[in-house]
Formats: sequence, structure tokens, C-alpha cells
Amino acid sequence: MRKIMAIILATVLGMTVSSFAHADAAEEQLGETEIIVFAAKSLNTVLDQSIIPAYNELQPNVTIIPSYDSSGTLMTQIEEGAACDVFFSAAQKQMNELELEGFVMSGTRADIVNNQVCVVTYKDSGTKVTGLADIGTASSFALADGSVPVGKYTRQAFVNAGMIEAPEDGDVSKITTREVSEALGGIEINECANVGAVAAAVSEGSNEVGTAYYSDTYGFEDNLIIIEKVPYDLTGDVIYPAAVIVNPESSDVEQAAAVDFVEFLTSETAKEIFKSYYFDTDLGGSAPETEAE
Repeated sequence: MRKIMAIILATVLGMTVSSFAHADAAEEQLGETEIIVFAAKSLNTVLDQSIIPAYNELQPNVTIIPSYDSSGTLMTQIEEGAACDVFFSAAQKQMNELELEGFVMSGTRADIVNNQVCVVTYKDSGTKVTGLADIGTASSFALADGSVPVGKYTRQAFVNAGMIEAPEDGDVSKITTREVSEALGGIEINECANVGAVAAAVSEGSNEVGTAYYSDTYGFEDNLIIIEKVPYDLTGDVIYPAAVIVNPESSDVEQAAAVDFVEFLTSETAKEIFKSYYFDTDLGGSAPETEAE
């Protein structure tokens, strides 16, 4: 029922988007409201510390309530009817699926940033690992589950590097943790629920190495050491899209605020903030986008 309602509302509400899309947030103050933003775990720091405060300088009447988790988990919550006004995903796949199902408000989707998968270790780990190619020599490896974007991008890199065989249908998310371990010589793998768990496991020394986004090393410079930035040729571009989600319960002012916030994410102000947190705002494409996400 929610899906049918979403499809109908996405069509109707999409007709009103243009009235908000070009509004100058600095000039037009929105009324008091709050919006719920579902965002990938890797966006936690930049949104909480800088993006949301910067937006509130322009729109002080809009309260943003963020909820962070893996993009796959957030997508499922939206599909199951969770209240959400904006979805900021760490991969295209989840946004594509929601759009096909009618949950994305027409005309509001935008690519915001790019990111890069890195092989990381903790300070003074003494690891001999030099990058993805010899990661199997580590004593343990923190790896996100295949349903998590960084986990899928890592698996895609292994496939493109010839280290793991791709599934027949090409869906690398189906490559299990056990299969990764076997392909890498039996390495012990700590399967993590999201990229934040990977960064935490490695920075705390629970695992010798892991694969996380470059942006996830922000704030951990004293604990996390980047061994290698995995080339985009192996992972494909790691694009983060954002869009307004059809919310049958939202008011006109809530819808306007949701559209306005997504517009803010594409602004020059937001780009400078994202850059300072190690995100790449050059969306020109260093490599063809992978089908992993």
C-alpha cells in the first residue's frame, strides 16, 4: 500500500518541485518545521559537525533529524514505511531501487559527492600489508558486509583485480565473507555491519587492516594509517546521491524544507565543507561507475 501511495505522490509532488528548486535559502526563510534525513553512516561526522549547522545558519526554523546506518538498511526501512523526508545514500544502487519503486520525489535527485575506498591499519600495527593486492597476508581483516556499499565496492575491487571470481550474474554483493576469506588464503575476517564499525575495529586495534572510505579517516588521523587509496579503476566511482523521499504524512512546509536541504547539499558552501572532510566533489568521473552499487 505504501509503495502504491508513493508512486502516486511522487508523480503529483514532482510537479511542485520546480517552485522550490530555485529558491534562495538565504533570502527565503521557511516556517518552523522538522525533516527526517536518512544518511549513510559515512556521512555521520560531516553532517552533524558542519553541514547541518551551516544549513541552519540559512534556515534556522528547520530542525533536521538525522538517522545514520548502512544505505541498504536505510533503504529497507524506507520500503517498510519508516518516516523519511530525505535519503542520502553512499551508493547509487539503493537510490535506483527506491526510485523504481516510486519512493523518490521526481526531479529532486542529485549526485552530491564522490569517495574513495582505502586500505587502512592502525598506528604502530607493524603490518607488512602494502595494499589491496597483499591484504591476505594480514592476521585479520575488517570488512563490511556485502549489502553495505563499502563492502560491495571492496568486493568489486577484488574482482576487477583478479583476486576473486565474480558471480555468474555479476552481483558482487553475493560474494560471501567466507568466499573472500578463502580467496585471500584463509584470512580471518571480521564482518562489519557498516563502515563506521570497520573504522572503529581497525583504529582500536581489533583488526590489523580494513577497507573504509577516505572520509572515514577524518578525525582518526592519530590512529588510522592509510596504506593505499584503492584506484577508481578497480572500485568505480563511489557516488553519493541524495533525494527527497515521498512522505505521505509530510506537510507542504516539510516538503519545501526537504527540497531546500537537498538543494543546499549541491551548493558551493556545502562542497567546500565536504572537501574539508576528505570527500571528493569532482563528479566528472575518474572511472566508469561500477555496477556493484
